[in-house]
Amino acid sequence: MREVRLIFSKTDRCKYISHLDINRCMARALARADIPLWFTEGFNPHPYMSFSLPLSLGVESLCESVDIRLVGEISNDEIRERMNKMLPPGIRIREVLDDFRDASEIAFSDYVYKFEFADNEAALAKIKVVLDSDEILAEKKAKKGKRRVMVETNIKPFIDKYSISIRGEEIVLNVRLAAGIEKNLNPTLLFDTIIRLIDMDFEWRSISRIRLLDKEYNEFK
Repeated sequence: MREVRLIFSKTDRCKYISHLDINRCMARALARADIPLWFTEGFNPHPYMSFSLPLSLGVESLCESVDIRLVGEISNDEIRERMNKMLPPGIRIREVLDDFRDASEIAFSDYVYKFEFADNEAALAKIKVVLDSDEILAEKKAKKGKRRVMVETNIKPFIDKYSISIRGEEIVLNVRLAAGIEKNLNPTLLFDTIIRLIDMDFEWRSISRIRLLDKEYNEFK
């Protein structure tokens, strides 16, 4: 038995597939591709699959991964080719790795945000003020007894670095967010907080995760 990691992208309409449905999608594709999988033992056997870092709904990614265990002989190239024939167009296996690291080593994620406003210059100035602030208060749902309430949380410590500019018709924000076990910022929460604080209507947006990194800023695979 050997364990391999499938690095895959999730783009276009597939960004709206939930993590649970991605799990089901991968399981079906693995079965249809006739990949010789190892199954768990017990009353309800199922193929072993372990995802490194779940992705927020509506966010694209170029660096998703799932680990599987194999019990038969098959090359990594053949795994990639077979799987890509069975997966929907927005999900593509980019690499199959034999040597990979534990998910606990993930510390940061690099994202690209794209905004469009009626007045991009004014929006850019306001976004810079928010990101340069010593404190960025996000509103999150929390429980207070049996009630759900909104609480304010300072997310500034979860932003490692950023750069922002206008490119063509869009504002492009490149940002590195905490993504480890102890510190983790949902990229959608950052987007929602920015829009709320600048108080401007936006025309269009996209969020893409392009890279995972360890605490030394080395690319995680």
